[in-house]
Amino acid sequence: MRGIVSATDAMLIFLAGLAAGTINTVVGSGSLFTYTTLISLGYPPVLSNVSNNIGLVPGALSGIYGYRRELAGQQARLARIVPASILGGLVGALLLLTLPSGVFRRIVIALIALALILVMSQPTLARRLTARRSMQTEKSPTVAKPSVGLGLLALVFVAGVYGGYFGAAQGIILIAFLGIFINDDLQRLNATKNVLAMSVNLMASAVFIISTPVDWNIVACIAAGSVVGGQIGATVGRRLNAQALRTLIVGIGIVALIQLL
Repeated sequence: MRGIVSATDAMLIFLAGLAAGTINTVVGSGSLFTYTTLISLGYPPVLSNVSNNIGLVPGALSGIYGYRRELAGQQARLARIVPASILGGLVGALLLLTLPSGVFRRIVIALIALALILVMSQPTLARRLTARRSMQTEKSPTVAKPSVGLGLLALVFVAGVYGGYFGAAQGIILIAFLGIFINDDLQRLNATKNVLAMSVNLMASAVFIISTPVDWNIVACIAAGSVVGGQIGATVGRRLNAQALRTLIVGIGIVALIQLL
């Protein structure tokens, strides 16, 4: 296991954490920045994934604090959904530790490709979700309180398994599921998404800390950047050019795929 040996490495990882914290709070898929940066610097895939997961937890907490107004009144909803995320994160983390590292390297290529597809398809998905809400509002002007059914819980669990194992684009997957099953303001759903993703990362981080080597130098750099990024994402992130962000994420993801192939 190698540590950070230069100030240049530390700064690059900090900046990747800053970008990841910002994007995770606003959109999701920020792990594509941090994970691929670590791979580019020569860190092993599993060590990179584990250290990245732990380092992003403080950023997730920062983003949740930034979205605290949108979380008002969602306590009952979160009480039902969060356990599914935690359980999924536990299963995903155990799969990462159980499967051989060579298997992870092969699987992560498919996961990054899936993440990139989700990032690129997000605008279409968002338009469809908006159209669906509009139709529901026309049919029923008085919107009923959002409910959490077994179907949503099952899908949130699956997203948690994915997040505990790898995590890039976990937020996009979650916001898609929430938007399909819960008729609520998108910003409130995004706040819910942030809590669920943080729950997955926190559970997976606990497993990793107990069970596998962690590069705490990486964790510290990512954590510092992601905390700042979480606040940026919660305050000014909604004004950022989404298309530019998607283009940058896809570009970095393609570089990562080329490096891993």
